[in-house]
Amino acid sequence: MTAGRSARPRRREPVANAVRDHLDDVDAEVVRLLLADARTPNNAVARAVGVAPSTALARTAALRERGVITGARAEVDPGRVGLGLRALVSVRLGTHDTADMQAFVEGLAALPGVLDVFFLAGRDDYLVHLVSPGSDALRELVLTSLSSHPLVQHTETSLVFEHRPGSDPLGLGAAAG
Repeated sequence: MTAGRSARPRRREPVANAVRDHLDDVDAEVVRLLLADARTPNNAVARAVGVAPSTALARTAALRERGVITGARAEVDPGRVGLGLRALVSVRLGTHDTADMQAFVEGLAALPGVLDVFFLAGRDDYLVHLVSPGSDALRELVLTSLSSHPLVQHTETSLVFEHRPGSDPLGLGAAAG
């Protein structure tokens, strides 16, 4: 790092600014705390944010009602449950009928091991993030569920050597403000 440069990458500023346009400081801090640990008790949220427990509860409920907070999920390490191979599969379709695409992506998202399905702009139509017990199972899934599908024109599979989720996806940093 050079002298005079911030340790925080500049590209996060637009993200944080966009989030701040939609959340006030109290809501942003509630979201930040719950992103760090969704099990944080309401009293601890209230203390950390500096509001009454009833206010923290009302703010959290309002964030859920507005669709900002969409759930609280357990994070499972796929490797610890026998799904140690992670891959990204780019999928290019031969036709783009909306109903067919919708049915395809719904079926794809329901496949065991599929973590995410991204609809893309660009050369490829979808990027599928998946986990598998090994290369044989991955090969079978790609060949039987993707490459041989009548809508699919092309697939390209990339193996993931390491996965690190973002530590501050909303650019909220260590504290609100």
